[in-house]
Amino acid sequence: MRAAVIGLGVEGKKASKSLLNHGWSVYASDLETDIDLKEFNMPITDINVKTDNTEQISIIADNLIVDLGTNNINEINDSDAIVLSPSMWNSKFANQFKLSGKLLQDVLDKHRKIFTIGVTGTNGKTTSVYMIKEILEASGKKVLVGGNAGGGFNGYYDIILEAEEGDYDVILVEVCDMTLSFCQYCFNFDLIALTNMGNDHMDVHKSMDNYAEELCTIFKHKHIVINENQEYADKFEKSASHVSRFKESDLNLKVIGKFNKLNAGLATEVAHQMGIPDSISNKVLENFEAVEGRLKVYKLFDSEIYVGKTDNSDAVKSIFDEKYFYAAFIGTPRPNEQHRLDILNEVVKHDPKVIVLFPGLANTINMALDRINQLEYDGEVYTAHNLDELIEYVAEFAHEDYIFIGGNGQEIIITIQERLEELCKVCN
Repeated sequence: MRAAVIGLGVEGKKASKSLLNHGWSVYASDLETDIDLKEFNMPITDINVKTDNTEQISIIADNLIVDLGTNNINEINDSDAIVLSPSMWNSKFANQFKLSGKLLQDVLDKHRKIFTIGVTGTNGKTTSVYMIKEILEASGKKVLVGGNAGGGFNGYYDIILEAEEGDYDVILVEVCDMTLSFCQYCFNFDLIALTNMGNDHMDVHKSMDNYAEELCTIFKHKHIVINENQEYADKFEKSASHVSRFKESDLNLKVIGKFNKLNAGLATEVAHQMGIPDSISNKVLENFEAVEGRLKVYKLFDSEIYVGKTDNSDAVKSIFDEKYFYAAFIGTPRPNEQHRLDILNEVVKHDPKVIVLFPGLANTINMALDRINQLEYDGEVYTAHNLDELIEYVAEFAHEDYIFIGGNGQEIIITIQERLEELCKVCN
């Protein structure tokens, strides 16, 4: 079987790798030429560069052909299945393929026959998904987990391919708030849980009202689980067929913060709606450990260091409202994500003595410095351009009570957690 993958962003690359791992041959293309293909880790047998008016690069490896700078429509039409990157889902180019019957989610449809739970929202999706997963597995169910590649999973298409070959009781999907319409088409959700709505991806949604309208579309005629204090609840109730509500868990959790008590409350309610006894949910949640890249606490010298991906202002606020941090280390966003600089507004509002900026998703430190200057912050500002510099600053401030490391950049934050774990073993 041969698949055509159109678009080589995070999801497109993940989909290509999943297809190759499942024995498919792949034609993959992207109109951009500056695409990093190192993660495919395959021997390249041929590279052809054309420079007419626009640059085009063709790369051939085992069972894989990649075109950069162009889409070969003949290769796409000759394929057995077509994979569209979720970021392209609503584009005019993508519309011509939606009615073809050749989209991978239509060619392979076993995933649509399995009970499916979606978890969406601004913050807490990944942690909630893993909480639910562990509860379901403790109750004896075989669970297929995946979803938003930007959140650390193997991508939505990996679910489709895995479901076709495995024997699962439940599919559990993390649904990014930017892929709602894609996921609505791709999956038959039996239950959808909303963690929260916050200030992120406003470059896409433009407003919270627009975001709520998009949620109403995916909630239509579905059983949904929402916070008992959820904004837009009346609107969601009119769209959904059934509404269940969750509240903050009162369990003694290993994971820290009020936000994780809300994640646990959501997981408990989802499990309850699945008919799983609270005794099973409670035992799982009380022993639940933080997911990689999410908020963890390390004790170094005199400090407690809170480290985790917190890539929007609401996520940062939820943590800073609970603790005063002497130093705040913030990973910077991509150049087009000005709204994520609102993190700095929240940090400055809580007035730490020190702010340290480091490249998160991109090296946009100068952009972040401009925002701090606009906010008239009167503390000290440092920049750490690499991991060694960042760790040196952590060690320098580790005589204070609390340090925070977060912001954008899941991969670098996971690496920071790993380095701190090693450092704590040596120094404590």
